[in-house]
Amino acid sequence: MRQAHNFAYFGTPGAARDTLAALLARGFTPALVVTRPDAPQGRGLARAPSPVKALAEERGIPVLAPERLDGEAVAAIRAYGCAYAVVVAYGKIFPDALIGAFPQGVVNVHYSLLPRHRGATPVESALLAGDAATGVTIQKMVPELDAGGILARKETPIESTETARELRARLVALGAELLAETLPAFARGGLAPAAQDASRATHAGKLKKQDGLLSLDAPAEENWRKYRAYADTIGTHFFADGRRVKITAASFAGGRFVIERVIPEGKREMAYADFARGR
Repeated sequence: MRQAHNFAYFGTPGAARDTLAALLARGFTPALVVTRPDAPQGRGLARAPSPVKALAEERGIPVLAPERLDGEAVAAIRAYGCAYAVVVAYGKIFPDALIGAFPQGVVNVHYSLLPRHRGATPVESALLAGDAATGVTIQKMVPELDAGGILARKETPIESTETARELRARLVALGAELLAETLPAFARGGLAPAAQDASRATHAGKLKKQDGLLSLDAPAEENWRKYRAYADTIGTHFFADGRRVKITAASFAGGRFVIERVIPEGKREMAYADFARGR
C-alpha cells in the first residue's frame, strides 16, 4: 500500500538504491528522485545512470540529476512541492537554500552512531578504530556536516572477522528498516530531534589510494584493521622489490596478520605463499 508521504529522495550508489527499494517495498514512494548525473563506467567508459536513477526510472518515478545544486536546480526541485526529503549517500553537500526548500526538513541516514564518525567514511572509520559496535543514525539535516539532531538510531555489534563489505551491507539493511519505522512519525511532526554532543564528535574523512598502503612490519592488528576497512573500496597493498602487490584475501589468527592471496603488479592473482617463494 502506498503511503501518503510527499517526499523527495536523494541518493546515488548501490546502498542508496537498496534503501530506496526497501522503502518502495514498504509502500513509501517518493514524488521525486534526485541523483548524480550519468557517469562514465566500464572499460568503454560509456555514460550510465546511477543505480538510484536506474531503479527510479524502472518504477516510473520522476528523476532530476543536476550537475550543481545551484539556484536553478533548487527551483526545479522545489517545484515538486515536497514536504520533506530523505538523503542516503547522495554525494553532494546541501546548500542552505535546498535544506530550506522542504517545509518539514531533510532526513539523512548515516552509517554510524553519531556524533561518532561524522563524515564520508563512517564504516571504514569504525573498523579502523577497532570499535566493538556501530550502527545507523537517522538525523535531521543542518548546514554543518552530520551535526543535525538525532531522530532515531540503532546499534549493532561488529563481528571480529567482518570487513567493510559485509558490515556495510548489514548497515544498509538496518538503515532502511529504521528509516521506514521513523518516517511516519516524522511526517506527522511527532519526533523531536535530540541534539548531538559535539564534544564527542569524531571525523571520518575521504579515502585516498595511499591510505591502503601497508607495511608488513607494522603491528598485525593495525594491518588487519586496514584490510577489513578498505576491503570494498581502495583495498590494501604493499610494495615488494619496488612493485605494488594488492592483497585480495587475508585473515587474522594467533595474533598474526596472515596474507592469503595477492595480485602482484602486472600478474594474475595467486596464493601469497607462491608469491613469496618466487621472489
